[in-house]
Amino acid sequence: MFDSLSDRLDGVFRKLRGYGKLNEKNIQDAMRQVRLALLEADVHFRVVKDFVKRVQERALGAAITKSLTPGQEVVKVVYAELTDLMGSEHKGLRISSKPPTIVMLAGLQGSGKTTSAGKLAKLFSAQFPLLVACDVYRPAAVDQLKTLGKQLGIQVYDEGTEADPVDIATRAVEHAKAVGHRLVIIDTAGRLAIDEEMMAEVRRIKKRVMPHEILFVADAMSGQDAVNVAKRFNDDLEIDGVILTKMDGDARGGAALSIRAVTGKPIKYIGVGEKLDGLEAFHPTRLADRILGMGDVRTLIEKAQKTIDQEQAFKLQEKMATDSFTLEDFRSHLGMVKQMGPIDQLLGMIPGMKDIKKMADMGRAEDDLKRIEAIINSMTMRERLQPRLLNGSRRKRIAQGSGTSVSEVNALMKEFAKTRKIMKKFGKMARLARMGGGLGKRLFR
Repeated sequence: MFDSLSDRLDGVFRKLRGYGKLNEKNIQDAMRQVRLALLEADVHFRVVKDFVKRVQERALGAAITKSLTPGQEVVKVVYAELTDLMGSEHKGLRISSKPPTIVMLAGLQGSGKTTSAGKLAKLFSAQFPLLVACDVYRPAAVDQLKTLGKQLGIQVYDEGTEADPVDIATRAVEHAKAVGHRLVIIDTAGRLAIDEEMMAEVRRIKKRVMPHEILFVADAMSGQDAVNVAKRFNDDLEIDGVILTKMDGDARGGAALSIRAVTGKPIKYIGVGEKLDGLEAFHPTRLADRILGMGDVRTLIEKAQKTIDQEQAFKLQEKMATDSFTLEDFRSHLGMVKQMGPIDQLLGMIPGMKDIKKMADMGRAEDDLKRIEAIINSMTMRERLQPRLLNGSRRKRIAQGSGTSVSEVNALMKEFAKTRKIMKKFGKMARLARMGGGLGKRLFR
């Protein structure tokens, strides 16, 4: 998402770098291109109009600092306005001081409400959540929520498909209070389009259980349609925030840039994958970073911290320094990297890697990782720990077992030898840095 918008804006800024100074004409020319880029990204036309007007006014009135070129000054202004447009800072779920906190999810059918309910429950598992199945019109929705609850080890309250959703929600809250659940997540029914019967039902649920938060769930792939529907739900229910699903897809991103401006309500969380841990806090500054090609190192670090075992990572570093890094360690390292997500997403979070990401064949890169893993998996544990044992006959057996060729096995071993040398060098540097830091503290305290 946002690749096309990011490329278009990058082209505008490149052109601005060629100017000696900013003036009204070159700023107007640049803003015309920015306007087109935003409209092509399916940003709401009123939002585009206001955004461009604010950027143009700020750029014309900006005093060019000595450290910034005219192009950089415009990037600075666009960055500030993009961040303001999306809400400046993360607005998380408000947890009530008097449990249970009641959260109601609303939205159209197919927007991802039920899956988002499960993801939200996982994200707040420390709150001993209770999932509530109030979409009685689709038996599959009740079954899906029960399946998600079973996978997560989280209780699901349901009364089948015959009871009134308002009564279900009411009794679920009473049950939560009696059992001690500190968070109640109500999955309401949706339709393919807004109708009065659906809106009346969610209004009745709201009136009966008085939720602390009403979160509108929108499909980011639906663009301006999601914005228009969000406005209608906000007018009827006065929502507290938005969950945008499918943010890892190839949507143009207009909903993410428009929804807060149109509704006045923040995007609180974004869905970034089908797995139940694929719900992330929405940080406007980080998204602005990525749109403007600055990467998203903070999210990358958080992903690494969540998925990589820190003790295991430290042990790997020690092995690198002592030249004892084995193919088994390499396999473990690959597994940790795979858990962080697709390679193209990871590259997109690293500053300066945007052009490399475009040039690289990501499909091939993913296939290469699978092939490497298959080759290593076809080795015995002894062979992984002692690569020098891999003679011609063993390599032939490994190739047959992994569905690859002997030349591919040889290529892997050659690359592994190179990688091992590089890792040994960096491992020693890291160890010296740690020792030096400790020594410095002792000498200069």
